Amino acid sequence: MTPKEYLKQAYRLDHRINSDIAELGRLREMSTSISSPSLGEKVQTNRNTDAPFVKCLERIYSLEEKINEEIDLLVNLKEEIRSVIDMVSNTDERMVLRYRYIHNYTWEQIGDVLGADSRTVRRWHGQALGHVTLPENLLKI
Repeated sequence: MTPKEYLKQAYRLDHRINSDIAELGRLREMSTSISSPSLGEKVQTNRNTDAPFVKCLERIYSLEEKINEEIDLLVNLKEEIRSVIDMVSNTDERMVLRYRYIHNYTWEQIGDVLGADSRTVRRWHGQALGHVTLPENLLKI
């Protein structure tokens, strides 16, 4: 795994969590909506006695557990990434990596914060990736 691939894991996990949270919102909406009554005649040998929203509530519960596990993983990953970034000796390079991979800033935002143009920021980024030393036991997503 390259340093760039390793550092991008937090960004991807953050987006996955946001996607799961959006899905959770849709499930919550579905669980509180009223379903239309069935007016047609049904012939059923075994009858489901659960309310229609129970399945939705079960999905909500399992998705909430998944999101909590992913958040814990993200916190641990960002902590590990911070320690890897802190090992870079050049301050500008270290700050570019921190803003890019911890705070998910764009190149333009990093340039504004550091007072440099985007080409300089990208150059610092390329140099910083060359100075990153990955630990032996990496967290992989």
